[in-house]
Amino acid sequence: MVDPALRPGWPAHLVWGPVELHPPRRRDAEEWSRVRRANEAWLAPWEPTAAGPWAARHTPAAYRAMRRAVLRRAAMGMSLPFVVRVEGRLAGQVTIDNVVRGALRSGNLGYWIDRAVAGRGVASLAVALVCDHAFGPARLHRLQADIRPENARSRGLVHRLGFRHEGLLRRYLDIDGDWRDHDTFALLAEDVPGGVVARWQSRLPR
Repeated sequence: MVDPALRPGWPAHLVWGPVELHPPRRRDAEEWSRVRRANEAWLAPWEPTAAGPWAARHTPAAYRAMRRAVLRRAAMGMSLPFVVRVEGRLAGQVTIDNVVRGALRSGNLGYWIDRAVAGRGVASLAVALVCDHAFGPARLHRLQADIRPENARSRGLVHRLGFRHEGLLRRYLDIDGDWRDHDTFALLAEDVPGGVVARWQSRLPR
């Protein structure tokens, strides 16, 4: 049994209007599989290289295996994994992974979003909610996002939320069949004293 004090801020349920974030649930398997399969062309260029066809890696059984793994990490205080829902429908995931405590208090941000809801501010709001939770109840100080230079949408998202570019990581991750360069961005708790959601709101069209 892991001491809950080692995983502050977990489990958690975050809501803002029609956007809801919750821990991965067993009953989400079929819906996750459908959404992931439908988004192959949209997501595959940005995802880690893996053996086997996309459809075989996105079955309900694959979801259940993934869920067990991420919830084990969450229970040990190493991850904050959330499923994103929009108006009740599964629409993506946001995860703070590789959480390190002690003097660093840092984590790595990753997310994906269903193409059907892209362009509506859903991804920005979901990421902002998780960032505020990470800096608040989860007591982290630094969040890092590593993004391929070609991924203009994700670069724009982190820029809008206040992340700062810190450098280029050469051939950093094995993504979509090759070692890819990544730009690294970081956000510190003191960079957004009013909160990340408040920053997101302030940048909405008037």
